[in-house]
Amino acid sequence: MSNKEIAGYTYGTDAVAKSPLSADDLELLKKTVLFTEEDEKYRRMAGEVLSDQVEHVLDVWTGFVGSNPHLVYYYTGPNGQPDKNYQGAARKRLGQWLMDTCNRPYDQDWLNYQHEIGLRHHRTKKNQTDNVQSVSNIGFRYMVAFIYPITATIKPFLKKKGHSAEEVEKMHQAWFKSVVLNVALWSQPFVRDGDF
Repeated sequence: MSNKEIAGYTYGTDAVAKSPLSADDLELLKKTVLFTEEDEKYRRMAGEVLSDQVEHVLDVWTGFVGSNPHLVYYYTGPNGQPDKNYQGAARKRLGQWLMDTCNRPYDQDWLNYQHEIGLRHHRTKKNQTDNVQSVSNIGFRYMVAFIYPITATIKPFLKKKGHSAEEVEKMHQAWFKSVVLNVALWSQPFVRDGDF
């Protein structure tokens, strides 16, 4: 599937909101999570390892969400039932996010798109991408809490290509740091002006 076939995937386009943070701000965040050149190498290695496993990873992640009514809630329509089209569109973007997290340069376009993702989870833009009528805002606590399952569940997939235990651990740590960076950037819309 090409990026153009993913509804609402607007990476690098004028449709993406500009991040209030600069490349210098991003470098400081990277320093804060101890993200190094070695992590850069291993996050890309993780991308190679995961490239043909994306659907399987998504099965695990969406299975986790689907087995927790308090998380499925954020996909429900006015009738209180999950909107399957909304879930399907979000799943495709989530798969692309996985690959972007591993492969895209962490530059201004990446920074802008992380801000856009944050806006799409916040009442600022939630539901607009897919033109749906659903819950208007995702509880911020769940975005932060999701760091753990998204990090813990990736490790078995990183082990599947015969890399050494040390390489798997380094890929896993690079992934963990990248996820924390993502969630930190997604947080901006949820924080009062001047406090971010």
